[in-house]
Amino acid sequence: MIVAGFLGSGKTTLLNHLLRNSRGTRIGVVVNDFGAINIDSMLVAGQVDAMVSLGNGCVCCAVDVSELDEMFTRLAQPRAKIDVIVVEASGLAEPRNLIRMVVGSDNPRIRYGGLVEVVDAEQFPASSARHPELTTHLRLADLVVVNKADRVPATDLAALRQDISAVVGQVPVYATTHGRLEAGLLFDEPLRETPRVAEQLSFDALLHEHEHEHEPGHAAHRHLHDDYVSVSFTSERELDPRRLIEFLEDPPPGLFRAKGFATFAVAEERRKFGMHLVGRHLVFEPQHWARGEQRVTQLVLIGAGMDVELVRKRLDDTVHTAADWLDPQSLLGVWRYTPH
Repeated sequence: MIVAGFLGSGKTTLLNHLLRNSRGTRIGVVVNDFGAINIDSMLVAGQVDAMVSLGNGCVCCAVDVSELDEMFTRLAQPRAKIDVIVVEASGLAEPRNLIRMVVGSDNPRIRYGGLVEVVDAEQFPASSARHPELTTHLRLADLVVVNKADRVPATDLAALRQDISAVVGQVPVYATTHGRLEAGLLFDEPLRETPRVAEQLSFDALLHEHEHEHEPGHAAHRHLHDDYVSVSFTSERELDPRRLIEFLEDPPPGLFRAKGFATFAVAEERRKFGMHLVGRHLVFEPQHWARGEQRVTQLVLIGAGMDVELVRKRLDDTVHTAADWLDPQSLLGVWRYTPH
């Protein structure tokens, strides 16, 4: 996952919040910048390839962009025991190059987790006027976080969110204060008690309900952040792959992540298809069923401000209700998103 945003937007504050509230998830923080950067009260040396343990299983390192791929490889090694890698881009960085580096990685353990663009609710209108490239960065984002929402009147905040939505379309626009972003919106909690953690998260873990925890010392602050929404979908009947692709290519507003397994009503195709969606990045992976495994479609969709009833209705419409099997050609859309 890449966290970007203009200088002072609150990227490091957001990272600190994730590090404190990620419920045992071990995060590898890669700082694509130079200089002294304080992360969770730990001073990270500004030289290339400096790695510091944060004491909670997480690590932080500062690297030059040319060394990012090497650092990804080190953090992705099983012995590093890192669950999620978060790259904090420099406040002046062009996130497109970082995205290309992650998406183009040949490491099978590296999977792109999306671009989170952090916006200062108070300063962004003026900053974007001075730096038009910030609007271009918004168009690359998979999730826009409008931080410091308590510093502007409600009407100005609503207008800013509307302006951003006009630029990013269906991409979720999440308002918050003090960098508070729910970890469940970004990644899943690992299950360390089972030996198959690295292979697959359980469906129960994906359905883990959000519990808001108040932080000590902040009771007097104006409470201003959006809750994320999780929608589960199960079908014992196979899906029409064309309709599912239409749903995923034209997602409901606010959808950020989707994952699970889909079964398709296609002649001679008896495999399940693992599905992973982050923003506009979609991957399908055909897999064989395990012995005794229940052959049903199970999907979880996560976003901010989604219309739950609309999501359920559109998912119901992907179920194949006719008696006949579909032609194998109907899987062409799925194969388009399947790594070769």
